[in-house]
Amino acid sequence: MSNEAQSASVTILDKEFQFACTAEEKPALLESARFLDKKMKEIRKNGRTIGMERIAVMAAMNITYELLEHQDGGNLSEDSLAARLKEMRESVEKVLGANPQLTL
Repeated sequence: MSNEAQSASVTILDKEFQFACTAEEKPALLESARFLDKKMKEIRKNGRTIGMERIAVMAAMNITYELLEHQDGGNLSEDSLAARLKEMRESVEKVLGANPQLTL
């Protein structure tokens, strides 16, 4: 297969985005976009987070948390993980609360 860049269109929270990727990368890109879209829709459905930027940051934090939990091999206690997630969310809310809302 070719390493030549091609355009891939994905829809996340009802907005279309274009990405450049190789043919080999395209399936993973599309799957990543579907996963992110699902996570962002879950956050939007919850109703506590409003605005595309805030939803994107919360989704990124949740995905990062899940990744770190997986990389740790589940060695952290549930209480420790819950406390870590709470701290991360509070930090995000503090930063986003201090900055004006951006529209993507």
